[in-house]
Amino acid sequence: MALRYREIEVTGPPRELGRQLGEAARDEIQGFAAIALERVNKTVKISRDKALAICRQCEAYVEDYAPDMLEELRGVADSSGVALADLMLLQVRNQLRPAEDAGCTSVSVAPARSAGDGAIVGQNWDNDPALDPFTIVLTRRPTGKPALMNITQAGLIAYMGLNDRGIGLCMNTLPAPSRAVGVPHYFTVREIYEQSSLDDCVQAVRRARRAIPANLILATPQGPADLEITVDDVHVLCDDELVVHTNHCLHPELVAINADFPDLIESTPRKARISALLDPQQALGVAQMQAALKDHDNHPRSICRHENDDPETGFWVSVFSMVVEADRGRMHISRGNPCTIPYETYALN
Repeated sequence: MALRYREIEVTGPPRELGRQLGEAARDEIQGFAAIALERVNKTVKISRDKALAICRQCEAYVEDYAPDMLEELRGVADSSGVALADLMLLQVRNQLRPAEDAGCTSVSVAPARSAGDGAIVGQNWDNDPALDPFTIVLTRRPTGKPALMNITQAGLIAYMGLNDRGIGLCMNTLPAPSRAVGVPHYFTVREIYEQSSLDDCVQAVRRARRAIPANLILATPQGPADLEITVDDVHVLCDDELVVHTNHCLHPELVAINADFPDLIESTPRKARISALLDPQQALGVAQMQAALKDHDNHPRSICRHENDDPETGFWVSVFSMVVEADRGRMHISRGNPCTIPYETYALN
């Protein structure tokens, strides 16, 4: 397996962005679409007909929230050989089963703490290794909007990464109440990449009728922030220097929710461990964050996660680890567990 992900760049108005992407990443998009429902059905059984019915309902919400993004997906369908309904299934799949997205450990650091590396945000992406062959580093340069670079499974409208306005983004699953239909999570993520301030990022999420809860941790020009997103509101956690998150609620108005949901792949001990590793007396730059993300305390159910005997998520591993320099337009990514795979650097500019 190559150490670097394949890099693709697309430019232009929405449909042209999609057309270029569908042409360049046809194999990855077709492969991802072919296994998406099968991987969902590893933990919950849902028929294709029922899944596509949910997709059709969600499509109407997207048309109202972000019609340009839907037009981009139509462009992907034009050139990839994957129907729009199946592309929507890629966006909606984390609404079909609980806690699908990722059990991740994330950190955002202000420039004052980052040893000269500027605003940084990073995480381990603990998920299904079967998705690796369909993962690319994608740069979009939309006409009249900020450029953005994501590490993403090909066919998703957005994923983790950064834009050219100083916004860096990582994401975690947040177990909390959900509803069957609404704007799929990845469309609100994409809308964040079209912003240039923390307040605008929050409003971009709030204006969507959301289907599922989620957690987004950001590096912004206003400092590090974490958005605990429920279907009803967006709760913001800020700090002048450092924000840390795993997979349970931290905001005082939401902590009671934790009692109603199981602790997703040892979220509480991972939060305690990553916090203990971040010495408040030391700078926390790219190298220090990478070292923390390699930690093996409680191996194999550690921050750097390895296969284990959990009956539901034991096949999840740290598929990749990433550190984003939001001010400098760079992402450092290990294609596999960071304890054994070196970080490769990808630049937006």
